[in-house]
Amino acid sequence: MAAQGNGYANGNGNLLATVGMGFPSLDRTFFPKDFTFGAASSAYQYEGSAREGGRGPSIWDDFSQRWPGRIDDASNGNVAIDFYNQFKDDVKTMKKMGLEAFRFSISWPRILPCGELNQGINKEGIRFYNELIDELLANGITPFVTLFHWEVPQALEAAYGGFQSSKIVADFADFVDLCFWEFGDRVKHWITLNEPYIFCSKGYVEGTHAPGRGTTATKTVEDSKWSFLIPHRSSKSTLSEPIENGNPATEPYIVGLSRTTFFFPMQLQSKSIGKPIRLIHSPCILSE
Repeated sequence: MAAQGNGYANGNGNLLATVGMGFPSLDRTFFPKDFTFGAASSAYQYEGSAREGGRGPSIWDDFSQRWPGRIDDASNGNVAIDFYNQFKDDVKTMKKMGLEAFRFSISWPRILPCGELNQGINKEGIRFYNELIDELLANGITPFVTLFHWEVPQALEAAYGGFQSSKIVADFADFVDLCFWEFGDRVKHWITLNEPYIFCSKGYVEGTHAPGRGTTATKTVEDSKWSFLIPHRSSKSTLSEPIENGNPATEPYIVGLSRTTFFFPMQLQSKSIGKPIRLIHSPCILSE
């Protein structure tokens, strides 16, 4: 397909119908036969059940409820779309839509509530992801799993500053290996880190994403009163609230260069499959 005048033409030079802002109207025939059509999201955005099933809090629970004004509609992930309880219906909808794949993230604190393997594994979390994977496969949908979509367990953030400490490497590796062990027999497509640049810049410079570190606010925010049991609470304020104890001159480089990119060239010797796994940044895929 190529641009031609004010429209687009297929390989035979025939002009295609356009939609929206002049973009061509496409169907599956315009893609390679082995192209995979799917949908993607992240656990905190859709799972809900933030305090159900043994899940521990993440930095996004803390961030979205302490500073609701940094979320456009002051919402949080306490309920979201309740995917945790309604995933079977959602998978049916995916099948009706003709999706061939679903990329979802495994919530680190739902598997390891305290962030560390030696602090205990949440069997309810393992059960949930096993059932989700099985349901997808039963409906002909291939699971693509993201291992880190910005959900640092709040326990690790409190203990040593999360990705500001090299201690995160061993804890993340334990979490990853646990996921390979529990789900690797059925999941063959893994994404390691989702958009580490955004994680660093928004979380440690602008303070508009968790963990909300930086020195100045970029927009007006609401008060910091919150409750984990209420979907969201806010009272409008015109004052700018300082971002929590951050140094954007150093922290994003510590997190970005020493922590997140540490995983790019790294090979993790997985105990579960006995082979080295090369960890690659989203959206690239890794496999055995």
